[in-house]
Amino acid sequence: MTDRGTTKRDTGSSTGSPVDAGLVVREATRADLAAVLALVAADAIREVAEHVAGDGSLARGYVAAYEEITADPNALLLVGVLDGEVVATCQVNFLRHLMYHGGLVGQVESVRTAAGLRGQGIGTALMEWVLAECRRRGAIRLQLTSNAARTDAHRFYERLGFVASHVGMKRYLGADE
Repeated sequence: MTDRGTTKRDTGSSTGSPVDAGLVVREATRADLAAVLALVAADAIREVAEHVAGDGSLARGYVAAYEEITADPNALLLVGVLDGEVVATCQVNFLRHLMYHGGLVGQVESVRTAAGLRGQGIGTALMEWVLAECRRRGAIRLQLTSNAARTDAHRFYERLGFVASHVGMKRYLGADE
């Protein structure tokens, strides 16, 4: 068990994929932060570019965010680790709603798999871990948003049983408002 009560789960199966080689999904540690940010920064579809220094140094904002996320019992920052390397990540937040009789809802964001390892079951294993954790906590739903241009990701989520049921909107709150 980790400090916050989530189980490290070996996601191995029997398909011959990298998952069989011992992918482990676990909570991220401070030592994983640079690798997590590199996965996020490598994503070409971004409204705001993430800047990760090549020397591994991190801006204070990233460290502060990591500390806040990992201190929150209703948030998880997860990594998928294969052969000692962080190859996938996501963030999960648990939100209590008045709807659904006060039901708990899981919200997964920033789902990333290393580009060279996509299509090999790693993302599926990560999302299956998230679904299991949502069920363990008694969540009634897991939801996510995905950039409209990310059509491959949409097909991936649909294969996992997600339905495009809503239109998402956002408004950035910047200094030049």
